[in-house]
Amino acid sequence: MRVLAVDPGLTRCGVGVVDGVPGRKLSLVEVGVIRTPSGDPTPKRLVAVEDEMRQWFARHRPEAVAIERVFADTNVSTVMGTAQVTGIVMIIAERLGLPVTLHTPTEVKAAVSGNGRADKAQVTTMVTRLLGLDTPPKPADAADALALAICHVWRGGTQSRLEEARVEVLARTAGRGSGIPRRVPPAAVPPVQRLRAASNQLARTTRPTRPTPGAQPR
Repeated sequence: MRVLAVDPGLTRCGVGVVDGVPGRKLSLVEVGVIRTPSGDPTPKRLVAVEDEMRQWFARHRPEAVAIERVFADTNVSTVMGTAQVTGIVMIIAERLGLPVTLHTPTEVKAAVSGNGRADKAQVTTMVTRLLGLDTPPKPADAADALALAICHVWRGGTQSRLEEARVEVLARTAGRGSGIPRRVPPAAVPPVQRLRAASNQLARTTRPTRPTPGAQPR
């Protein structure tokens, strides 16, 4: 699975692309930081972020997108910029039909280092080891994006499989008129039908029989 992860920010936006599946070695595809001048008007900066972000999507064709979840901060302008960039990434991903998952910083730290309160130095060290890099990724925004990608491969991959299983069950039980594509063999019997068949069989075997005329009761 190829994951494009974004540590959103208006001044510095970390972007990392990682290939991998749970339980196997991860590999770095590309990492970088999108920067915009703080002196430029916000609309111009957002357009610049969008243009570069579209290039990342086109260049790497990810299968999933992970974004760090926006959380409350005393700096309102920082939170606003982060939320605006998050919206841009979500729009691009949605237009491409890609699943988007938000992970909190605590989730990312716990997934990468085993400690939800790990500091940036610890996270960077673990990212360097897990991806087999010769040097730690810099700046911190780049390391954070890679940590986010690793977290999604390990946690989001499982969530995606659970969601696929849920959709498959819905497709089996809802029938052809549900609008959900059937991703099971046509010959497969839906669980609900199997349950009904078993119930009917049980009813037939336990249903009392009518005595024949003239038969003596036992």
